Amino acid sequence: MIFVPPELDRILRQTPELQKAWLVGGCVRDALLGCPGKDFDVEVFGLGCEGLAHALARWGKVDLVGQSFGVVKLTTGGGHHYDFTIPRRDSKVAAGHKGFAVELDPSITPAQAAARRDFTINSLMFDPRTGEMLDFFGGAADLRGRILRHTSPAFVEDPLRVLRGMQLAGRFNLQPAGETVELCRRIKGGFSELAGQRVRDEWFKWAEKSAAPSAGLKFLAATGWVEHFPEIQALMGTPQDPEWHPEGDVFVHTGHCCDAMAGLPEWQSAGPEARAVYMLAIIAHDFGKPATTRAEVKEGRSRIVSPGHDALGGKLAQSFLERIHAPPAI
Repeated sequence: MIFVPPELDRILRQTPELQKAWLVGGCVRDALLGCPGKDFDVEVFGLGCEGLAHALARWGKVDLVGQSFGVVKLTTGGGHHYDFTIPRRDSKVAAGHKGFAVELDPSITPAQAAARRDFTINSLMFDPRTGEMLDFFGGAADLRGRILRHTSPAFVEDPLRVLRGMQLAGRFNLQPAGETVELCRRIKGGFSELAGQRVRDEWFKWAEKSAAPSAGLKFLAATGWVEHFPEIQALMGTPQDPEWHPEGDVFVHTGHCCDAMAGLPEWQSAGPEARAVYMLAIIAHDFGKPATTRAEVKEGRSRIVSPGHDALGGKLAQSFLERIHAPPAI
């Protein structure tokens, strides 16, 4: 059973028009993982935007913030916010994140609605009134197995989903399914379509929320999308002296460092922006090594050294932060 805030539970039970309403997406996923729920999204079938807004008006302030996308936001008298959505069909008609034709269709089935979601772990639906879970694509099993798998071939229509996969892998320590890796590799060229803010949002979710950041970095490497972030790609294969770094090359070392940061109670208890700053500092701390690493013989022993990598790394850190569209303050 998934915890539902009493206020939302009351709204769903006492609003006749919401008899075909399901909790969807992250709140269902997080509940199955034992994570506390914060944002509760509800998908409503059999009702148009105006009818939905009218039905919700008795519970508080209604805002059609995304009417063209079928999103109705409810702010209750208790000051809580809930997003209610109408099912829709998306069709890719042009390049770029705005190149979608959106058709609201309250008559489609829950299975059809779930099929448009990015990953199986996000395609789960839950009815809090009956306790029924709808799992059309094996999302619950993938959660148990910590597998990140795309829901349908429609995944390729939005390349941002690859970066979403990166941050989800890092947040929940997920391993990508082989077929998902191959699909991501096929759409590497779609990176140029992505708006800077969307790229930034996914990177900052990785930086702020990851429990195993290295899993996200490995996802980038496996899918080939690391090519779009040359400061990170250059770390791969850059050797380190085994006496000091028996773990492997600089890419492996950086992943270990990021994971160690995520395990610190001080990092976990810091605010979101502070967590992002610390994690981005860790991922960038050895960016200067690829260009400065060399072998030298000292006292009859060959060693691997990287003199000056700290100074060079500052400039590369800045270029990386600009590449992911980090705010100037960061």
